[in-house]
Amino acid sequence: MGKIVAYLRASTDKQDLNNQNLEILEFARKKEIRIDEFVEITISSRKTSKQRRIDELMGMLIETDTLVVTELSRLGRSTAEVITLVNALVLRNIRVITIKQNLDIANQDMNAKFIITLFSLFGELERDLINLRTKEALAAKKASGQQLGKPKGTLQKSKFDNSLDRIKELLGYGISVRKIAKVLGYSSHIALNTYINKRGLQQSIKS
Repeated sequence: MGKIVAYLRASTDKQDLNNQNLEILEFARKKEIRIDEFVEITISSRKTSKQRRIDELMGMLIETDTLVVTELSRLGRSTAEVITLVNALVLRNIRVITIKQNLDIANQDMNAKFIITLFSLFGELERDLINLRTKEALAAKKASGQQLGKPKGTLQKSKFDNSLDRIKELLGYGISVRKIAKVLGYSSHIALNTYINKRGLQQSIKS
């Protein structure tokens, strides 16, 4: 039998982390098992998997190990992410126990496979609902006359903006774009030429 690892995550409340710890220890006492290692982190679910120590956890667990969490939501920031993680663990023959949902998921268990299938369907449903809500919100904005996206002709910020006055000055002297790029230390005269054309700098100098 492999080791048993508990994963605990709280957004900002240290007390929440302590409560999870107590809940897992009480579960272990009732089931007469011993938690070999605790992985604890106090961080928002919006952070990356590496920051949430999920990557570390995945590297720590091997075949026949068991992962214990108080609830599924501790493992990810969305249903889809949680499902992907649980599926990955079960496929590696790692048992997953969630106390709140009363789930004990193992690869050999037919009930577990059924649960994972349901999870996958829920994940697809969540993605579909998000897409639908996004489309409905965009349609509502369009129907109310709101302009979607950036207005046509909007110029985005460019690395050349810092040298705008110098570029104008050198263009005024009749210096080629290729030479201006070299003088100002830019590697691409083509990008600079595009910048000049989009902003009509040649025309503004002539006028």
